Amino acid sequence: MRLQRRLAIGGGIAAVMLFSCGGGGGGGIGGTGIIRMALTDAPACGYDAVNVTIEKLRVHADADAAPNDAGWADIVLAPAQRVDLLTLQNGVLQALGETALVAGHYSQVRMVLAENGRLAPLANSVVPSGQAEAPLDTQGSSKGGIKIKLDQRVEAGQVVDVVLDFDACRSIVRAGDSGRFKLKPVVTAMELLAPGAQGVVGYVDPSLPMADTRVSVQAGGVQVKATTPDSAGKFFLYPVPIGKYDLVVSAAGRVTAVVTGVPVDQIAFTYLNSALAPIAPANLQAGDRVVAGRLQPATATVRAWQKLSDGATVEAAYGPVDSLSGGYSVALPIDAPWTAAYAPDRATIAFAPDEAAAGQYTVEASSEGRLKWRGVDTRQPVPPVNFTFP
Repeated sequence: MRLQRRLAIGGGIAAVMLFSCGGGGGGGIGGTGIIRMALTDAPACGYDAVNVTIEKLRVHADADAAPNDAGWADIVLAPAQRVDLLTLQNGVLQALGETALVAGHYSQVRMVLAENGRLAPLANSVVPSGQAEAPLDTQGSSKGGIKIKLDQRVEAGQVVDVVLDFDACRSIVRAGDSGRFKLKPVVTAMELLAPGAQGVVGYVDPSLPMADTRVSVQAGGVQVKATTPDSAGKFFLYPVPIGKYDLVVSAAGRVTAVVTGVPVDQIAFTYLNSALAPIAPANLQAGDRVVAGRLQPATATVRAWQKLSDGATVEAAYGPVDSLSGGYSVALPIDAPWTAAYAPDRATIAFAPDEAAAGQYTVEASSEGRLKWRGVDTRQPVPPVNFTFP
């Protein structure tokens, strides 16, 4: 059941209400509510900063509404906000504003970005690890905006909080050695149901290489939320939709660690473990294997997933694809993953190696909703894994 805060509807909302009614946006059941938006992010792959400048957010009832159609309600950010997405991890949210809406169901958000000018600072840019800042080509996001699917009911007299989760790792595409970077945005929207809930808190061994450590919750091998732990090893995955997940810890030079059956609810945060009993994946003994290849078209994406003996499937790696050559590469552990079942008492998590899954992966490519995949065994050399979509 949705938990929403009560809102006192005042005269100041009337003007926005008239504007929101222009295109029949909210279903015409009468009354006005508020939608309030914030931004968060997942870790980036090989970048020290990913900057975007947001000018406004637009909300519409019609999932297929075009930018010039009537019925949009806007949240204008004045001045526009330049945000380093990589600072929005471990539960950090950036408030973006709010607007009044006619009560009803809303199906689309558009995030409109500023255009890069000739003067510093650049509105949209990336800082590849160890390199200088470079412009980020936003591919028209300053005009029509980034289209984000929304499935949100706004009730009269209520406030609804929606978080936009910008996945920087999957959103930045490198164009060969040209020094150019393109934005291929991957952004999802979800509702915050209650304070102090919809999150997973835990600890990894602080001796892990934090810059190369990622903690995620996944459902059926699909990443739902990811973060990088802080310097003390603490991670906070927030917000997360209600459900049960597999928590996956991936760190450079370590085996993959998986905790299955981790619950997320709207009552309280899930505390996985304490700092006294951190998750400490073992060092790789056999090392990892680089799996590489090319995709056609170069706009396709690629990832590798692993099926565990208990039937769970987890994503082991996501491979950024070069937008010019279609080339990709992912490093996959040869050693067996460690697995454990969730225990609510926060005792030491009892991991055991899943030897049957050692080195067994499926490389999956996706292009415009079409999928192709191939099994690989990293215990032996893997020839190039190429995919071509007609």
